[in-house]
Amino acid sequence: MACKKYSEEIEKQMKAFYASLNEKNRRRYAAIEAIKLGYGGQKYISDVLGCHFQTVMAGIHEITNGTETPEGRIRKPGGG
Repeated sequence: MACKKYSEEIEKQMKAFYASLNEKNRRRYAAIEAIKLGYGGQKYISDVLGCHFQTVMAGIHEITNGTETPEGRIRKPGGG
């Protein structure tokens, strides 16, 4: 499936929602949106949300591999 672009209004709503999330949930939200879009989705979503491409990729890795952070944490130990 090729990447399809959202309308400006949807992008605005996505940015507002993304800004309200913590770091862990931002990664996962960006990943889910990128996965839905398919090929080219990672780059498009990173551009729309203003996050790094690797953030989207980290979220995809967490979702597809079931990687979990310890309870009560947003980052893995040693992650800053």
